[in-house]
Amino acid sequence: MGGKAEEFQELRPLLFSLAYRILGSVSEAEDAVQETWLRFEASPTAARSAKAFLSATVTRISIDVLRSARARREAYVGPWLPEPLLADPYEDPERAAELADSLSMAAMVLLERLSPLERAVFVLREVFDFGFPEVSTAVGRSEAACRQLVVRARRHMAEGRPRFEADRREREALASRFFDALHEGDVDALQELLAADVALVGDGGGKAPQLARAVGGARNVARLMASVFPRMVAVGVVSEPREVNGQPGAIFRDREGKVLYALALDVMEGRVQTIRAVINPEKLAHVGPVADAWAIDREVRGVRRAGE
Repeated sequence: MGGKAEEFQELRPLLFSLAYRILGSVSEAEDAVQETWLRFEASPTAARSAKAFLSATVTRISIDVLRSARARREAYVGPWLPEPLLADPYEDPERAAELADSLSMAAMVLLERLSPLERAVFVLREVFDFGFPEVSTAVGRSEAACRQLVVRARRHMAEGRPRFEADRREREALASRFFDALHEGDVDALQELLAADVALVGDGGGKAPQLARAVGGARNVARLMASVFPRMVAVGVVSEPREVNGQPGAIFRDREGKVLYALALDVMEGRVQTIRAVINPEKLAHVGPVADAWAIDREVRGVRRAGE
C-alpha cells in the first residue's frame, strides 16, 4: 500500500496536468485524478509501469467526463472559458514551452474545437511527448489511428493558434502598465496598450453579470474598461496580480477578500490581443471563497448613478 501511495503521489502533478488540459476544469480534473487513485489502489496486480497505467487511466476517465460535459457546454450561456488555473503543478524543463503554451486561455479555447479523442491524443503526444505506443494504449485506438488523430488535431489548433510574447519580463511590464491604467481609468493609456482588434470576452455562464457579447476594438474596450473599473475600486474591489493559465493576469476580490473574477491577458507583439474574464462563480470556487457578483454589480451601478 505504501509503495502504491508513494508512486501515485509522485505522479499526481502529471496526472492533474493531463486531466486539466483534456477537461478545462480544475474541479473535474481533481475528481478524475481521485478516481484514478481509487482504480490504482483497487488493482489486484502491480503495474509494470505506474506512469503508463496511471496516465492511461486518467486519460480514459477524462475522455468519458468530457463526452458527458459536451452537451452542457453546447447549451452554455455566453462564451465558455476554462476554469482559471493559477499554477500548474507539473514541471518539465525539456517541455516548458509546450506546457506553458498549452495552458493559455487561448490554447484551451482552441482545444474545445477538438473531439474528446483528438483532444486527449493531442495533449498526450504534442504537449507531454508520450510515444505513440503509450498514446494508443491510453485511448484504446491503434497507433495508425492515433497518428491520424494527431494530424487532424494539429491542423485545427494551427488554424487559430496565437504566438505569445516570448520575453516574460516584457509581458509582465506591459501587464503592470495595463492594470495601472485600468485603475486610473485612463482611456488613452489603455488604448495605447491594446491591439487594434483587441477583444474583451467575459464568461459568467448566466450565473453572474456579464457582457451580452464580446467587445472588440481598442477604443471600445478601453472606454468600457476605463469607465467600469474605477467604480469597482470605489466599492472596495482590489486586484491581485497573478499569472492566470500561464499568462499575465489578476484575481479581483471584493472588500472582504472574496474572489470576484479572474482576468487573463494574451500579449503578443507588445500589445494586449485578448482580455478574458472568468466571472462564473462555479469556476472560481477552487481559487477561494467567491464574492456575490450581483451585489457588487448593484453597488457599481449605484456609484455610476451618484456620479451622473
